Amino acid sequence: MSIKQHYMRASLASAIALTIAGTTPAYAGLLGLLGGDGESAGDGYPSEVTGDGGSFSEPFAEPTIQVDDQQVATDQRCIPDTDGSLQCKPAAGTIAVLGDGRFLYLNALEGTENAELAVIAQFGEISVNDQSRVLTLGKNDQPSWAKPSPIDGGANPDGNDSTTLTDGLLDTADNTAKNDGALFCADVAFLADGRMIAVGGTDYYSEPGIDDVPVGVVELEGLKSSRIFDPENNTWSQSGDMNFGRWYPSLVSLANSDLFVASGVTKLLKPVYPDDPIQSGRNVVQTETYDTDSGTWSDNGSTAQRSLPLFPRMHLLPNGYVFYNAGGQAFNPFGQAYDQALWNIVGAYNPETHQWTDLGYAGLPLKINDVGLDALSTTLNPTNMSSDQVQTLLGDLVGKTLDDPTSVIGQLLGLPVDDRSLERAIGSGMRGSTFSIQLPLRPDSNGGYHKSEFLTAGGVPTYVVAGSPGGYLPVSSSRIDTVLTNGADMAYQSRLTGSLNQPRWYGSGVMMPDNSVMVFSGGTRDGVVATGLEGAIIQAERFDIETETWKPMALAHRERTYHNTAVLMPDGRVLVGGHSPINTAYLSFVNLDELGFADYAGRDPSFEIYTPPYAARDDRPTIQKAPVALLTNGGEFDIHTDRTDIDQVMLIRRKATTHLVDGDQRTVVLPIIDRNNKTVTVKMTSNRAVLPAGQYMLFVSYKADDGMRLPSESTPVSVLADPGNPSGPLTQQVTPSPEDTDGSGGLLSGLLNSGDNGGSLLDPILDLSSGGISAVPTLGQLQDGTPQLLNEAGVAVEGGASVFKQTVNSVPVALEGLIVDFTSLDGSL
Repeated sequence: MSIKQHYMRASLASAIALTIAGTTPAYAGLLGLLGGDGESAGDGYPSEVTGDGGSFSEPFAEPTIQVDDQQVATDQRCIPDTDGSLQCKPAAGTIAVLGDGRFLYLNALEGTENAELAVIAQFGEISVNDQSRVLTLGKNDQPSWAKPSPIDGGANPDGNDSTTLTDGLLDTADNTAKNDGALFCADVAFLADGRMIAVGGTDYYSEPGIDDVPVGVVELEGLKSSRIFDPENNTWSQSGDMNFGRWYPSLVSLANSDLFVASGVTKLLKPVYPDDPIQSGRNVVQTETYDTDSGTWSDNGSTAQRSLPLFPRMHLLPNGYVFYNAGGQAFNPFGQAYDQALWNIVGAYNPETHQWTDLGYAGLPLKINDVGLDALSTTLNPTNMSSDQVQTLLGDLVGKTLDDPTSVIGQLLGLPVDDRSLERAIGSGMRGSTFSIQLPLRPDSNGGYHKSEFLTAGGVPTYVVAGSPGGYLPVSSSRIDTVLTNGADMAYQSRLTGSLNQPRWYGSGVMMPDNSVMVFSGGTRDGVVATGLEGAIIQAERFDIETETWKPMALAHRERTYHNTAVLMPDGRVLVGGHSPINTAYLSFVNLDELGFADYAGRDPSFEIYTPPYAARDDRPTIQKAPVALLTNGGEFDIHTDRTDIDQVMLIRRKATTHLVDGDQRTVVLPIIDRNNKTVTVKMTSNRAVLPAGQYMLFVSYKADDGMRLPSESTPVSVLADPGNPSGPLTQQVTPSPEDTDGSGGLLSGLLNSGDNGGSLLDPILDLSSGGISAVPTLGQLQDGTPQLLNEAGVAVEGGASVFKQTVNSVPVALEGLIVDFTSLDGSL
């Protein structure tokens, strides 16, 4: 059978012969306990949509494939070259929203379609580095594509220094350079200036394997590489290497704009290290920090080590700590780690002291830091030889135990006994293959940000009693984890929300500007445990933050399970793409969709645009003038709109996501402290851990008479660190206040009467006499989302990859006054 024939759908008889799992959801009884609508749970079929569920556009994809050095126009996903190998269009396994509204995306698992026998046996030789693309949506969403240079990111053109077991005797690590620097399984994040960094990735080879023999046993090794994409010229460049190779790491931007990286694995299938046996059989526990000024990485030391799942779900807290939300990829695939029980504990990392604080057992009321176990995970790490850490743990534990020996029992007795007790128990601990969305950060009545909430829904549960960090069947259970912060003081809480309408594995979550969370795509079973045997879920769901319930929404056109993506567009719609599955049963691509399984005819290069109900209305507000740059200095700024009833101003950081992970995903509500007709005055925070420097989308919204919250299209804003206070505290926090209970405008009163938040009151938006620059949406921007920069005199300047940088380059006269004012913060207006 030729490669091309093998890539097509198998006959029904062949499909039945290959089937190793049934389509009937035998776990329906258990899922009834875990929520869902009771009818569609587990089968992938849509639930009934009540009201407006939004809509999906028709799919669209890149129109050509490069074959034998020529661009061939085709509607097919792949076509063979003269050698019989399939050349395919890339899929959006990773995607990022650039500062000018374009989209950078990266392929995943490039070359798997050429496995005729089994991907396990052949992928070490047939794999190639993944391609990248830049997608532009023009007028009426007309798509066009550009190819970055180099197209594969450019890492390791001379080969990778692989960590093999046989020292080159029975491996093919030095056999080829075409697959030593794959972007696949790197994590991505935006730097403060709008460039994007990709960290880690994949080096493929066979081990054991012999040169010139096309079969062996594949190995996927994590790369030390970090590379930077510059959207101004669509080029990749190399940055400093990490100290440890990482496949499936996670990145988080710190308050000072440096990057924190954790986890990943150096060797996936054979994680054995003869030179360091104690590190064998688990993920990389060492953490590192990237210095954005020097482009170099540093090891954070022994107390910063932590055993974490692959692609751990992490976020920046308002006190500057990095929070681990007990989520990750559950399947490694051969027995994850000998210390995997520690993955169930949520914790927070202090970048200043390089230490972790354990906060609780995920999903339960057990507050570990309250009973002297705040250093449990670090102390139990066998590679951490810190005697001080052990003494501190034992001292705190003994002291607190003697003082209150029943404290742990008392916390657990606080668990309610109700009809959701089973769901609460099963849904606790580490959740695999699920998103973790940081819900909007909102100021309290003193203007400070102290409460962080994180939504987790679906995925596979821990099943701790079974000794595995992840099961095969997903759940519909949904929970919100809360972290309360006041400097170094932290408290963890967790509560169940309404359940998803059906269990969902690998759903992509997106924070929306109308105070909702959308989830897209995914499957009915874990598509990595038994590849090709999951059902696809094409129905989107919407989570209402106020009611904490999920609602079924519109149906997508394409089935997208593994490596699917979804990102918020600048106009408030959602771009949905991806689907790069592993070959069926880890063999070759055999499509069993006729039996009700997901589409496995290879990767899907298409995109769809989801239009939520609010985006189809003609009474959305319009931002007429707003800043293009904001300082985290506690100042005030004005937003001019076309309405008098704007009641919410929201900054949403541009999304960069892979494997459901975006550690920098954050939404911040800024308080409105005054209004004058159609102009609202808004107060910025002085806390850089609330709004780390970078590129954001500014939305305003109001609640319509029918109860729907209607957000505007966004305008681009660069958030900048305060250059007038370079030595100031990064996490400047005001004293937390009790929750307001009288609803009499305590938030506004508290803000106006609080003068101790440390920020200059200089308005970052300067008036005409100061040469200020404002963003004014033009008709073109409202139609296609392309940012436009205009000065007060109405002179248009093209928006670029970095809005503030473009402002600097294009308006030098205005810049001169702008820089003077930015760097002379004396508190006067």
